[in-house]
Amino acid sequence: MTSTALTPQKRTVALAEMSSEEPLDILVIGGGVTGAGIVLDAVTRGLRVGIVEAQDWASGTSSRSSKLVHGGLRYLQQFDFKLVFEALHEREHLLDTLAPHLVRPVSFLYPLSKKYVERPYVTAGVGLYDVFARIGARGQAAMPFHRHYSSSGVLEEFPDAKPDAMIGAIKYWDATVDDARLTLALVRTAVQFGAYAASRTRVDELTKSGGRVDGAIVTDLETGQQQTIKAAVVIAAAGVWTEEVQDRAGAQGGLKVLASKGVHIVVPRERIAGTTGVILQTEKSVLFIIPWSRYWIIGTTDTPYHQDLTHPVVTKSDIDYIIEHANVILDRPLTREDVIGSWAGLRPLLQPGTLGEDEASSTKVSREHTVTEATPGLITIAGGKLTTYRVMAQDAVDFAIGAERAKARPSLTEKTPLLGAVGYETYQRRADKIAAHYDVSRFMIDHMLHRYGALLPELLDMVAERPDLGRPLEATPAYLRAEIAYACTNEGVLHLEDIMTTRTRLTYEMRGQGRAAVPEIAAIAAEYLDWDDARRDAEIAAYQARCDAEDAAAQLSDEEAATAARSEATEVTDLITN
Repeated sequence: MTSTALTPQKRTVALAEMSSEEPLDILVIGGGVTGAGIVLDAVTRGLRVGIVEAQDWASGTSSRSSKLVHGGLRYLQQFDFKLVFEALHEREHLLDTLAPHLVRPVSFLYPLSKKYVERPYVTAGVGLYDVFARIGARGQAAMPFHRHYSSSGVLEEFPDAKPDAMIGAIKYWDATVDDARLTLALVRTAVQFGAYAASRTRVDELTKSGGRVDGAIVTDLETGQQQTIKAAVVIAAAGVWTEEVQDRAGAQGGLKVLASKGVHIVVPRERIAGTTGVILQTEKSVLFIIPWSRYWIIGTTDTPYHQDLTHPVVTKSDIDYIIEHANVILDRPLTREDVIGSWAGLRPLLQPGTLGEDEASSTKVSREHTVTEATPGLITIAGGKLTTYRVMAQDAVDFAIGAERAKARPSLTEKTPLLGAVGYETYQRRADKIAAHYDVSRFMIDHMLHRYGALLPELLDMVAERPDLGRPLEATPAYLRAEIAYACTNEGVLHLEDIMTTRTRLTYEMRGQGRAAVPEIAAIAAEYLDWDDARRDAEIAAYQARCDAEDAAAQLSDEEAATAARSEATEVTDLITN
């Protein structure tokens, strides 16, 4: 096994290896959770595999989700029992074996508004949800059974609920996940087993031999250098870019994907009094009020999207919609001033042929995934959800290598823990002693265990060598300076925005998108990534331009105008390489 560290130097080596004379067995296009899951599945079968991503790891949909690992109660309402069962099965594996440090139980109240008739109906659905979870568990299920609450019991669990907002509620359990770090853990685990990985690498063209796709011409966006990668099979896990990748191969068929925009807002934890989350039915979808760390996440919207796929924007209308629907149950109504951050993500939903009149309602499109050979040599996978990434990856690799080889080399990912999982519980039990030994708060140790799991000693070793790294960041004491250094030396950071948006969550969990923390973070990054003053200043300017453009977009209600405002910020790779 090789080192798990992702560095700029290792990325350069990976690109060289992928473009060598020896072809890959599989080239994966797309560095979201599905692509990352595919490259891990393939490498653990003993295949020579590489993955390229045009932006940063998880920078698209996989860092902009609701951050939930769940079966999806609303899919039970649609009688999609197979999807719910599959997702709950995967949820239990993530909690128990694969990533217990990144995935944690969370409870939700399902409000009841009608006496007598509603409670039995909802109880039947939530009860089936619990049963599916227990069937899917290897041993004892990680979640308790649902519980019933009267209106007074609701106020004990969620004191900020309007007294007349519900006559009672049913409390059930699901799980939260650090989506970006889950994707990063998948990539790093795959690299540990010998996979090649390169972010900021754009696919310009898919090459063919004898009418069959046999690789790709890619551009290293950090240098502008173009090179060719040959592979026996190419798998596109490109999400909302699926049709774009298929077009590059000249595919006549393939999958059609509808981009649906989902927006979330962030408000301080102290702003809403409650110890549990809440799920609300809306006219379009569902709205979650999710307790997370030091804040609440509230969302999502669910609207068809036809603008720039790379940089979906949060508009004023999106924020107003979420606030309006959250205030239906909040006794102390939220205002725009309460919002400290927000994000927009695009869900890649499979289109069932021609949608016609249904195109305006993306919630009618199935979330189940599909794998197909868009053209000989190019396998495409789309649909699904974050929770079922592993099943999607297994299906894609099975399809790519054929039934006979898949039987001889079955998937191992169901029993392959991700980096940080093995030993996590041991460090968790020793958290008090670790905190005392390193003179770090217990809160900080818990914070790092949730982010790094059993990799915690790697950060603590950095602190031992350089005590200044053990200090919290001045503008945001929830993070240690060591976390920034570790991101640069182990987690594939190439730019300042990578740190702000996916290695940390500062872009939406601090007011002003974390601008106050930028000087200190950029100084640490400059030291570990060997940036000179000019490069450091360019990185800061690029991130600030991005923030300014997103702030401008959030003041506009019109989607097209907001997208135009966001486009004023130049891509960071263009700014740095030019």
